[in-house]
Amino acid sequence: MCDRERGWSEVPLVKTWQLIAVSAVAGLALSVAAVAAAGPWDSGQRKAERDRAASWGLTGGADHGADDGGGALPQAAPSAPGVLPGIGPGVTIKAGSGVAAADPGRLAAALGPLLADPALGSVRTASVVDTATGQVLFESGPREAMTPASTTKIATATAALAALGPEHRIRTTVAPGAGPGEIVLVGGGDPSLTAKKKSPAGSGGSLVALAADTAQALKAAGTDTVRVGYDDTLFTGPALHPIGENPNLAPVTALAADEGRPDDSTSGPVERVEDPAKETARSFAALLKERGIKVTADPAQAKAPAGAQPLATTLSTPLAGLVERMLTNSDNDIAEVLARQTALASGQPASFEGAEKAVKDRLTALGIDTGGARFADGSGLNRADKINTGLLTGLLAKAADPQRPELRPVLTGLPVAGFTGTLRSRNAGSSPAAGLVRAKTGTLSGVNSLAGTVVDPSGRLLAFAFLTANTPDAGAAEKGLDKLAAAVARAS
Repeated sequence: MCDRERGWSEVPLVKTWQLIAVSAVAGLALSVAAVAAAGPWDSGQRKAERDRAASWGLTGGADHGADDGGGALPQAAPSAPGVLPGIGPGVTIKAGSGVAAADPGRLAAALGPLLADPALGSVRTASVVDTATGQVLFESGPREAMTPASTTKIATATAALAALGPEHRIRTTVAPGAGPGEIVLVGGGDPSLTAKKKSPAGSGGSLVALAADTAQALKAAGTDTVRVGYDDTLFTGPALHPIGENPNLAPVTALAADEGRPDDSTSGPVERVEDPAKETARSFAALLKERGIKVTADPAQAKAPAGAQPLATTLSTPLAGLVERMLTNSDNDIAEVLARQTALASGQPASFEGAEKAVKDRLTALGIDTGGARFADGSGLNRADKINTGLLTGLLAKAADPQRPELRPVLTGLPVAGFTGTLRSRNAGSSPAAGLVRAKTGTLSGVNSLAGTVVDPSGRLLAFAFLTANTPDAGAAEKGLDKLAAAVARAS
């Protein structure tokens, strides 16, 4: 069993007292305050959060970015006005500020008995740190490497953002082929690429727009008949995950529309098409036909000549949006692609092995202790992955660092307890953690994990991680983990 990928929806407004309590903690409450003031979702990210974050940068605009692939990109839009007036970048809690430090003794008293719950299996480890000071508030086996399940995605997200930046976009292009009347659809590894006119998953690369632009370019050149080739060779090594065929993950390829899903689903397990690249090329050919271009044969693998100028290009959702969508929905397909994008940016082969080395190197370069860690895949489906709770809280604290704004989507993408993604039905209702805990879930058979952030009653942003092994019942283990997270939210 793998991490359950539940749907997510817009975040309703929280009660007035919650908004006041959260906004009072300034920069340390960035992730939670954004929940309280959130507007509609766009590209997997709340508009209020993204526009505010963009207004801190020098380039303005909420949805733009640079790309190293050549060609013009959308220009920066005007900076958005402040939508979270109580929050700003670079705010930290300093000594003498009047904000009381969290009480480790009280936290230990609260977490100790809960961690002993038999529902959490035979091995349980924990780490809780103050993100502002780095102070360890509670730990139990924080250096013990364990199978982390989908909390691996926190590492994948951090490495990808560090390697590429939050505004990076991935290109899918159409180039002239080697022979007359031939064009090649070239995959760049965009996990947001869609063949639908309006994807329910949110904005991303559009095969529909790409076909329209290609048809226009062909007609302008006096061409109305083509052969379509496709190039998915950017990624190397096996496309099939070591777990084999699985409804939670399509073959990992540089060219795939709608994650290889044959239906209208956008998350959760579903049987995938056998060859996502070929099916994407077929969809593209059909879209060309709809626009008056004759396609003479079934698409076949091909390579565009070196240096060929694209006829048309479509761009992915900015990386920040991809990271948030991945974390909120626990999207395995996005995770594996982002691991390979990290490999490419690091000069490594875009394979499982290359991604493992690239992710570990990127995290080490950030100052994270990766001793004993393994990143055998990007999604956490591989049981060979090994991470400890100290590494997870270290990553979360790094993402909260005012000096690392490029990592902030790691926090803003975390599901919100009682509201979004894989935490929508957990710690909900009257739970003290509802709307305050943001955390990545992890579930494999016998493995349950939870890692994220919460603002404690003293107003400090705390990072926590809990990993378990040999859990006898997934439902009971989840409840045990939720109690631990709620205890962190209450104790100070």
